Amino acid sequence: MRVSAPTLAVIGGGQLARMMAQPAIALGLPLRLLAEAEGVSAAQVIADHTVGDYRDLDTLLKVTDGCAAVTFDHEHVPTEHLHALERAGVAVRPGPQALVFAQDKALMRERLGGLGVPCPRNAVVTSVEEVEAFGFPCVLKTTRGGYDGKGVWVVRSAADAVEPFEVASKAAPQNGTRILAEELVDFRRELSAIVARSPSGQAAAYPVVQTTQRGGICHEVVAPAPDLSDELAGQAQSIALKVAGELGVTGILAVELFETVDGRILVNELAMRPHNTGHWTQDGAETSQFENHLRAVMDLPLGSPAPRQRWTVMVNILGGSDPDAGRLYDGFPHALARDPHLRVHLYGKDLRPGRKVGHVNTYGDDLEDCLERARHAAAWFAGDLGNESE
Repeated sequence: MRVSAPTLAVIGGGQLARMMAQPAIALGLPLRLLAEAEGVSAAQVIADHTVGDYRDLDTLLKVTDGCAAVTFDHEHVPTEHLHALERAGVAVRPGPQALVFAQDKALMRERLGGLGVPCPRNAVVTSVEEVEAFGFPCVLKTTRGGYDGKGVWVVRSAADAVEPFEVASKAAPQNGTRILAEELVDFRRELSAIVARSPSGQAAAYPVVQTTQRGGICHEVVAPAPDLSDELAGQAQSIALKVAGELGVTGILAVELFETVDGRILVNELAMRPHNTGHWTQDGAETSQFENHLRAVMDLPLGSPAPRQRWTVMVNILGGSDPDAGRLYDGFPHALARDPHLRVHLYGKDLRPGRKVGHVNTYGDDLEDCLERARHAAAWFAGDLGNESE
């Protein structure tokens, strides 16, 4: 007699949901997807999917009906809907009490400050005059809705500060968006600390990684972060574990960090879902972030986050200015022949300027070799190495 496994609902049809599908198959865990449109990345690989609006409570209730739990591809489901799902008996993971701190940057800063977690100097501002009082230069962020560099401005004058308030005023009636001012941190580099946490409190911490941004989008990740002292690595992991525990996070928590030029660690952003800075784990860790996210939200024992190799490098494949120059699937003959150890992950998306359409992972004992291989492959798929065929 076959015993059916519990079904997990996933809200959002992007590549993060798509990459949950493979470990779900291995675990024998059925997924039910709410996709924003037919043919989006995750809908291509998850057969049990519905097209609908995640902002509509009735749709959320229908999709989650009969599911053991619900998790997310993004943080944009209205907080009040998450509470309504809980009242309907759905196990929301991460729950609204935690997720709200990834949804609203002002609430996040207030909560982290109360926990004594090191953050950049910050304040909610309501006018250009208040930004001037905060001090230039600074960073202005919309408190809700921003991602991949959207909703973030580096401002150096009163004139620069006008646009953020215009954007926030248009969004505020829908979701209460405000403007958060933060100091412009003098940082050496950006880091990311990813942990997984289950409802029963078990937690696992991945190695701290170095991240490089391009146009506000994560471009490259090196695992582990080169030349990071044991002290700072331990501090970063401790911060992530503390935040996960104090906020009651279930699933993956990514804590994006600044390593300052004077040797401190500051929290930049939080994400309570699988994260771009953890894609290296698919091929470089004993258990990927996607599998550990599924294990966590279903309250299964977590897998080892230990690295498989000395170094793993992830480089995103981003659409360039000329989408027709990109190769994607047609890039496999060259890329795989050149590097039989290369791991490629495509998202089923068309090339558009600046769009994440996939990523590559390389691994080994020589960091420079891993970097060269990953950069070459990503550039080849994106069409940045010319159009000649090989």
